[in-house]
Amino acid sequence: MSFEDFVAGYGRSLVRLAFVLSGDRHMAEDLAQTVLADAYRHWKRVRAAADPEAYVRRMLVNAHLSWRRRRWTTERPTDLRQQTGATVADPADAVAARDQMRVLLSRLAPRARTVLVLRYFADLDDAAIAAAMGVSESAVRATASRALASLRPAAIDARTETR
Repeated sequence: MSFEDFVAGYGRSLVRLAFVLSGDRHMAEDLAQTVLADAYRHWKRVRAAADPEAYVRRMLVNAHLSWRRRRWTTERPTDLRQQTGATVADPADAVAARDQMRVLLSRLAPRARTVLVLRYFADLDDAAIAAAMGVSESAVRATASRALASLRPAAIDARTETR
């Protein structure tokens, strides 16, 4: 498989994954572009991997987590709702629910958010998530459990506010 074929087949899914991880379209495009540039530089190693898509996905997760660590020390993030402006009432309940979930996910720690995104958005099992993040499967399960436990009260509060 050539690099061009790889990008044509998996490029859009990498940008979508980066968007769900970062919550920002521009950052997602930057992350995907950076990872694909690195993959191109090391294409022989990527192509030789048992699963090149998983290899590049791990590169994306690592790049995202590195960016979050660097950003935390140099920038002070603002409230995500302030960046997007006033929320406009949308007649589609599904769109509103996804937006609420995006905001709730943005409040999680980067590692917890990454575990939940890889589990529920990328539909990976614990072993694949552990491989992508470089942690043990039990750490993935514990992180997911704590993240879901912290999301439950916030999700209930968000539902009662909209009623």
